[in-house]
Amino acid sequence: MTQRPYAVFALSAENVPLVFPPPVLARLRETVDIDAALVAEDFTDPRVKDALARAEILVTGWGGPLLDAAALDAVPRLRAVLHAAGSVKGIVTPEVWRRGIAVSSAAAANALPVAEYTLAMILLSGKDLFAVRDRLRAERDAFNGWGLLPGIGNLGRRVGVIGASRIGRRVIELLRPFDLVPALTDPYADEETAAALGVPLLPLDELLRTSDVVTLHAPATPETRQLIGARELALMPDGAVLINTARGSLLDHDALVTELRTGRLSAILDVTDPEPLPAGSPLYDLPNAVLTPHRAGSQGNETARLGLVVAEEAARLAAGSPLAHAVDPAALAREA
Repeated sequence: MTQRPYAVFALSAENVPLVFPPPVLARLRETVDIDAALVAEDFTDPRVKDALARAEILVTGWGGPLLDAAALDAVPRLRAVLHAAGSVKGIVTPEVWRRGIAVSSAAAANALPVAEYTLAMILLSGKDLFAVRDRLRAERDAFNGWGLLPGIGNLGRRVGVIGASRIGRRVIELLRPFDLVPALTDPYADEETAAALGVPLLPLDELLRTSDVVTLHAPATPETRQLIGARELALMPDGAVLINTARGSLLDHDALVTELRTGRLSAILDVTDPEPLPAGSPLYDLPNAVLTPHRAGSQGNETARLGLVVAEEAARLAAGSPLAHAVDPAALAREA
């Protein structure tokens, strides 16, 4: 192309400088014509009407508007949506695919911090660090009768990964330098996939029975709703840890509370159902439940990775090359 394609930001305006800090914005502007001060949060806003009418590319992200037929009618020249976040399910409708508009997502970049969070929680839970922290706060004496705390540690600890998603695969990769023993379950994965990842592929029940840590990385679909309920929790061995950074709907929270009250298991939850939990939820107070407010994904300077993915995709688009992170509508139902 001799002229840079015209692009418009369509996400929450407050997120533009976070996801596109100056170096990343400059990279994006090398191949597209885009104004960081012009953000289309509402396609009916007359201030963005002319820009949308010219736009060939929409750069979307958190807080972006739904791209239904009415919205797309305002962008008649649109040929690509470059999403500077993970899942596109919240903004892309079937009308996008019907109109032949290409869609790209930065989900691969967002998978990295989620996998890092998961690895950190696996290692910390193996040392029982959260219970140790609470005990130290209560007793204020780190050496009086503590000993070597038998029964904890990460040597040979078995980690069951539910879901061969981008994040699940990255977690398995991050576990390789450690003396941990990962395994995988996923109804869509085959032995060849598991072999390439260097892990055994197990049925869900076997994985639950044989894992010291179970970490959820499956998508939220009708089939995975409350995938882990009372029966599945009962299969987990005493002292096991359940980690959820995927979607809260994968877990039956009432069953989890019942199990946690026995003291047999512990849980680390970055996502819940509902989200946030009601103020009266017992999960806030149970000593064997660790809650974080959906912070495993890209935060702070990590969000620049998302913008960089979009800048690189825009360069490919401008050069007439295939998108590296194109979203496949046929596979979207099985993704987060």
